[in-house]
Amino acid sequence: MKFLKKLSNVPIIGILARAIMKYGANREAKQISDHFSQFLEPQLARSDLMRESAFRIRHNVYCEELNFEELRENQQEIDDFDAHSFHCLIQHKSTRNFAGTVRVVYSSGEDQLLPFEKYCMDSVNHETLSPANFDRREICEISRLAVPAEFRRRQMDKYAGAATGVINETTYSERELRCFPFIAVGLYLSAASVVLDKNIHHCFVMMEPRLARSLAFVGIKFTQIGPVVDYHGRRAPYHIDPRELANTLSPGFKRLFKNIRKQLQGEQPAKADELEDLGAPATPH
Repeated sequence: MKFLKKLSNVPIIGILARAIMKYGANREAKQISDHFSQFLEPQLARSDLMRESAFRIRHNVYCEELNFEELRENQQEIDDFDAHSFHCLIQHKSTRNFAGTVRVVYSSGEDQLLPFEKYCMDSVNHETLSPANFDRREICEISRLAVPAEFRRRQMDKYAGAATGVINETTYSERELRCFPFIAVGLYLSAASVVLDKNIHHCFVMMEPRLARSLAFVGIKFTQIGPVVDYHGRRAPYHIDPRELANTLSPGFKRLFKNIRKQLQGEQPAKADELEDLGAPATPH
């Protein structure tokens, strides 16, 4: 691969080298999609029990591991925003343990602020992509992404994007390791599936720029709408229109997104030859 990268800048030959690199990346992404669907299952928390599981994961990561929030006696990390949020979980099929969670905070009016509106609104300086420019029912914030330490190898990582790290090799099979670096990607795509179903067109996220760059690599392309600030670490506000994922995701990750959407809607994941368009959102519910 390093040799191909060197050739990619060479006139004429570079075109062929880039094509080979793109083919290899797409094939790997398709394999990741297949493995993800084999070992992991995205779920929308529809019961108090599932929401409590999400809150326990958040307590484990944000309170016990990262010390971003105070320890809670009930070991559940909950705040006022959870009352107007959708909660996504990813479950490891063989153990039935939850491998991660993320929430989508929505707003039905001025009385339901998004987290970054309450704490970091001064950091937004983009003229057109400010939440104030959109209908409250069309905006949301993706936040509180958390993955238990048992699903990560590098516990020294101190930012939410570390959920893309590899899981503990002594606990899970070598074959499963191929999909677990993308648990965070799966969580973001699960959140995107929810907002598409709810006809929410503008998603905001506070995250580290290096995580934004990593997500852009697979086609989840956020637009930075303000400078980096100190908010649970060095983070910046970002915006994304989930409808654009149909155009920006690479073919392999487009299939992963399709599979996640099907699983969240109670359908079977797409087969290897099913790569139809993802542009039309599902019927709201």
